Amino acid sequence: MFDTLLRNVNIATMREGGAPYGAIMDGAIGIKDGRLAYVGTMADLPAGAAATDTRDCGDKWAFPGFVDCHTHIVFGGTRAREFEERLNGVSYEEIARRGGGILSTVTNTRAATEAELTASAARRLKRLAADGVTTVEIKSGYGLTLEDELKMLRAAKAAATEVGLSVQTTFLGAHALPPEYKDDKDGYIAHVCDVMIPAVAKEGLAETVDAFCEGIAFSPEQTARVFDAAKKHGIRVKLHADQLSDLGGGALGARYQALSADHLEYASADSMKAMAQSGTVAVLLPGAFYVLQENKRPPVEMMRSAGVKMALATDANPGSSPVLSLQLMLHMGCTLFGMTPEEALRGITVNGATALGLQADRGTLEVGKRADILLFDISEPAELAYYVGGVPPEDIIRAP
Repeated sequence: MFDTLLRNVNIATMREGGAPYGAIMDGAIGIKDGRLAYVGTMADLPAGAAATDTRDCGDKWAFPGFVDCHTHIVFGGTRAREFEERLNGVSYEEIARRGGGILSTVTNTRAATEAELTASAARRLKRLAADGVTTVEIKSGYGLTLEDELKMLRAAKAAATEVGLSVQTTFLGAHALPPEYKDDKDGYIAHVCDVMIPAVAKEGLAETVDAFCEGIAFSPEQTARVFDAAKKHGIRVKLHADQLSDLGGGALGARYQALSADHLEYASADSMKAMAQSGTVAVLLPGAFYVLQENKRPPVEMMRSAGVKMALATDANPGSSPVLSLQLMLHMGCTLFGMTPEEALRGITVNGATALGLQADRGTLEVGKRADILLFDISEPAELAYYVGGVPPEDIIRAP
């Protein structure tokens, strides 16, 4: 006896091996207590199988709930006015001199209450949820004081709960240098390591710790200090790596068994080899590539050859990637980065889950996993990547 039984459904399980997309044609899915209890063909469905809620899906396609594994969706204000100014010829340097850029987001985030941050983040999350996202990662990083970083993390959890999404929160105190430490990067990193990470760990507000390892942000040595502090407190790590230059960020993340290294446009073959050995996922972010009008693509073919798993995410943020559609990233992953539709779909399902350390619980449609299921009225899975902006789900089932 199932709680819910989906009949006459084509299933893109996204399991590796076997048919493309792990497809099961003419299938059925049984759900019990928020878990997948049967995933297989109609022919193999046990005789007499019944459910409180039985649905004939009419040959629609079922997918695992989508995982957006890299977002900065909690922030105060927007940067739409700056976007308009840049298009009218005002330089980024001039905008920054007037207090714009990331510091304007820091100012607005600090000024916002926790309730205001929760409400604005919830509005954005509803857009992702309508697109098929059932699990989302949300980073801090626009507060840059202990009080404001904790406020962001609490708002992230509250907003996701309000919208009904499963959330993983990430402490990104090492995102940018706050004005209070403008001439003392090492001093700020010491504050992140000695004060902020212990406080985040004590309150249990973050599943992972991230850092921005780049010439305009923090050095590999400073990043390693952050990772050492995270490790000391039993928190796993992720990394903004090799976006604008090759500082060996991919290899650094691999050395610390990072769940993921993200961006990676300038990543080297040595970093790819190290990431493959450590199981660190490469999270590709075509939204930022597009908005910043970059011309160096991440080395997708090198990742394939090395055996590095590739995920896709929105990188939703107010500056470089104001993106609220994960399905749009499917199309951009294919057209801008050269991924195949199957690679792109793995990137927002099983590999997205792996980038959060959740692959044992979600990301594929297999017995025992969370019953996060999307139903689409399409003829084949590639349609989700084919259409610019994807296809609205016909139905979304989220595990309680």
